Amino acid sequence: ILLPGRLTRWKGQTLLLDALQQLADVDFCCALVGSDQGRNAYRDELEKIIARTGLGDRAFILDNCDDMPAAYMLADVVVSASSDPEGFGRVVSEAQAMGRPVVAANHGGAPEQVLPERTAFLFEPSNATSLAQALRRALTLDAEARELLKQEAIANVQQQFSKDRMCAQTLSLYREVLRGNAYGDGGH
Repeated sequence: ILLPGRLTRWKGQTLLLDALQQLADVDFCCALVGSDQGRNAYRDELEKIIARTGLGDRAFILDNCDDMPAAYMLADVVVSASSDPEGFGRVVSEAQAMGRPVVAANHGGAPEQVLPERTAFLFEPSNATSLAQALRRALTLDAEARELLKQEAIANVQQQFSKDRMCAQTLSLYREVLRGNAYGDGGH
């Protein structure tokens, strides 16, 4: 299980650790990957939670990773557990681009980036039990379901989030603005 993101409370590391406690019967290893950016107290808090909850041999805090594609490829599941909605959290699309199942909070831009129950499992924001249930679904995919998810996830990102598509949509918006139709009311 990989949760990439700087160590800051709103990225959801404590929520993930709470959820992992509900998966005692599941074999997993969890990596929280990201810099604490000087937030030593928060990192210490996370380390204490890991020790106190008995996750010391299953959950690890790692600093920055210089090869995120490799980190994604080592993961069976990638988590985006932000407590605050993100407009476009890159983790969700990056994980799909690498063919990895995503478990993400059902708010912000995450639901718009995935195919629910096909490339990702959404959970109720800030709800550890809901996150644990989504993780369980993702972690227990059989080989055939995992391969289908991989293919759909990669195709979804290539079709929806390619640089060519972004450029074309941006230029289309600029043309609308120049025509005075950006708001469908003649620019008024």
